Amino acid sequence: MSTSPLDSLDRSFDRLPLRERKKLKTRRAIQDHALRLFAEQGYDATTVEQIAAAAEISPSTFFRYFPSKEDCVLTDEYDPIMADVFRAQPTELSAIEALRGMFREVLNRMYANDKEQILARIKLVLSVPALRARGFDLMHQESLTMFTELVAERSGRPADDPQLRVFTWATTAALEASIVTWANSDGTLDLPSLVDEAMSFLAAGCPL
Repeated sequence: MSTSPLDSLDRSFDRLPLRERKKLKTRRAIQDHALRLFAEQGYDATTVEQIAAAAEISPSTFFRYFPSKEDCVLTDEYDPIMADVFRAQPTELSAIEALRGMFREVLNRMYANDKEQILARIKLVLSVPALRARGFDLMHQESLTMFTELVAERSGRPADDPQLRVFTWATTAALEASIVTWANSDGTLDLPSLVDEAMSFLAAGCPL
């Protein structure tokens, strides 16, 4: 019976060295306190010093976990997980079907475990110009690059292939559109379903 990278992830926390477990718990606690303060008093009015005080750490410790206040909202650990899950997709699947399978698997697990935090982060990003700009940069510097490399690896095409770049940009745009639609519904719609429908639409050639 095959094991999903996400199943391994669920078991990995307890196997981490104590120091690493404490670091991960501290990072998540900082983000939780930051999101609470942003909701209570606004993003711009909340300082790193206030977040650090709420998390019972020093400002210098905050900056060991996050380079900036923006990164406290935008940083997560999902990109490397998505890469592992994508590589675990059956080799006979096309690139779009492998991406669809990866999104289905990862987003369902994220949605079950972290729905409220993810929704709060996305709504904050959409409402704060500085976060929106930084989020756009991260999406296209990190996530888009990752998707391009993964699809190049699966398809055997070079990463600078123009058609491959069109494909990964279209995939990223479909993902972003689904996320915005979900956030605008205040989480009443189902994010994994929205993304799966968007990937299916792409796979069908975007028939209108």
